[in-house]
This record gives sequence, structure tokens and C-alpha cells, in this order.
Amino acid sequence: MEKRDTFAILMENGKMNRLKVAKVDDRGYQLANDQEEDLFLPFDKANGSYQAGDQIEVFIYKDGSQRITARKPYVQLEEFGFLKVTRVDQAGAYVDWGLESELLVPLDEQVHEMSVGNSYLIFVFEDEETGDFIGTQRIDEFVFFDEIDLKKGDEVDLLLYRESELGMNAIVNNLFKGLIFRSDLHKKVYPGQKIKGFVKQVRDDGKIDLMLEPLGYRKSVVSNTQVILDALKANDNFLPLNDKSDPYEVKRVLGLSKKAFKRAAGHLYKQKLIEIRQDGLHLVKDSASS
Repeated sequence: MEKRDTFAILMENGKMNRLKVAKVDDRGYQLANDQEEDLFLPFDKANGSYQAGDQIEVFIYKDGSQRITARKPYVQLEEFGFLKVTRVDQAGAYVDWGLESELLVPLDEQVHEMSVGNSYLIFVFEDEETGDFIGTQRIDEFVFFDEIDLKKGDEVDLLLYRESELGMNAIVNNLFKGLIFRSDLHKKVYPGQKIKGFVKQVRDDGKIDLMLEPLGYRKSVVSNTQVILDALKANDNFLPLNDKSDPYEVKRVLGLSKKAFKRAAGHLYKQKLIEIRQDGLHLVKDSASS
């Protein structure tokens, strides 16, 4: 990633910036960075009351003219977001990105027809000619398929965006494309959800196979035992599940596969944290109070 100077970091267009309140007048706040560049933030665009010397975070963006607001958008410049269409006209589709003005996705940046009320995966970039921010559905132009600095087992940030016959598609670390195969989906997920995941493998085509549970027996057991303990404590220390339970019921209640459930339950039983009875799992009293 290209190294930026101090000014670019503090006054970066399309990003949240931390600036110092240099002066307060009857209209709002005069903000400045250490390079003596300044911007004006009206009172109605601020999230609170500030004094000279305070540091606040603001979002700087251009939309015909330069604007500034303390409101944080759902997605920033050079980021992916799952955004809802609010209106459509001859120019294209307008999506809600968390600011007063909507973000335009022009017709030539749409891969599929966009309709009001539906949400789509959008990447935000800056138009080189106008300086305006634009949304696009052309995802493959803004993800990387080479020089992937991830390896098997790495924990990653996922933005889920489309379900297919194979599984759930995801943007990985805002940089790559990945897929959670249906066979590895052991809990309910949905497009637009932001969750943690784990790299199963990086394929030769630059796409990434993903899992929702850490790889390896020891790591997965530790993670899944906590799932069971949390569920027990949330349900009066009892779960009507055992090794004879239907796999679909286990998945519905815990989001775990039957195999993962049996391993984790066995681990908890050996640690004397639960009792496995005919009617289900019972949390041992000593562990319930911890």
C-alpha cells in the first residue's frame, strides 16, 4: 500500500478524518490539521458540542462542492458496502450510504438492473474527471486476484453479498473475493452481514475458500464449546439436544454441524462442565456461576 504523508492522512477526501477544533463561532467549528489546512463544520452537521482544542472525527466529501459532516457513512471511499436503492431515474440508481445526499450508481456501472427497495454490493470510487463519488457493481475490477497475502487458517473480515447454489459469496478484508461452500455453512447467514471468517484455502484463480469456524480440531473445539456454553446460559442452563438429536435441529439451535456439536459437547463433559442426560444437556451449577 502506498505510504501517505501527514496531510493526506488528516485531510483525506472520502474518509473519516480526525481534526482539531481551532475556533468556535456563532455558526459552527473551524477545524484544522497540523498543516494549517482548515474546514468549517456547521453546528447542524456536528454530533455534539465541542470546545477549541478538542479533536473530532468528520467525513469529508465532494458533491458539486466540498462538504463536511460528523456523520459516518455506511461505506467510505474505496470500500465495499451492501447498500439499498432509494430511487431510480434515467441517470441510474441512487443508494443510501448514510449521508444526506445519496450515492449514484450510473447505468453503465450496473451489472444487473437495480430496483428500489433492494440492496446490492457496491464499491465506492472517485470519478477522475469530476471528483464526485460514484458507486459501481463491477466488483471484479476492484478486487485483487493475485499477490494475496493470506494463508490457510488466517482470520479475516467478511462482507457477505450473494447466495448461490454453491454457497455464500463474500468480500474478504475489503480486497478479495471468497466463497463459503454450502457444506461449510452450519449457521444462518444473510447477504449484507459483516462477520469474521477463516481462510480454508487460496485457490490458483485468486479466489478464496472460506469457513466460519477456525481450522484444526483444537481451535474448532474451543470455539464451539463456547457456543454451547453461551446457549446453555441463555436457556436456563438446559438444551434439549444430545447425540441422537436431528442434525437440522442442532444446526437451527446452535449453528453447528452435528459432528462439531458432538465433539464440543464431549469436550465439555470431560471437563465436568455439563451433564449429558436423556433429555439433553445440563450445565453444571459451578460452571453456570462463572
